[in-house]
Amino acid sequence: MPKEFTYRGHTISDLQQMSMDEFIKLLPARQRRSLTKGLTDEQRILLEQIRTSGKENAKPVKTHCRDMVILPEMVGKTLLVHSGKEFTSLSIRPEMIGHYLGEFVITNKKVVHGTPGIGASRSSMYVPLK
Repeated sequence: MPKEFTYRGHTISDLQQMSMDEFIKLLPARQRRSLTKGLTDEQRILLEQIRTSGKENAKPVKTHCRDMVILPEMVGKTLLVHSGKEFTSLSIRPEMIGHYLGEFVITNKKVVHGTPGIGASRSSMYVPLK
């Protein structure tokens, strides 16, 4: 039997029923400070879109807002977060609560260099062609 998720001693249903102020007190310092300063316009719009998309099962919400703290009401939703080049699908799980959206969408890829071929460089003249 899988262990039930808890965040600082509270179950997911407890977290979802808490007020925003009670939940903010549970967060680490950086996230707590970010939320007590207030939401930016972009973050407020994202939160409204998430709340309205929960009513009807519509397409995922697209956002550039990578600095939004994941709140309990977002659990179970799917967002499309911008990685700088494209929108990456992100399904929010309970373990992600208290982290930022940007932590789960990587902005760079592993560099894969091509094999040397004809005309690649001066040194490739001496690479034997199989």
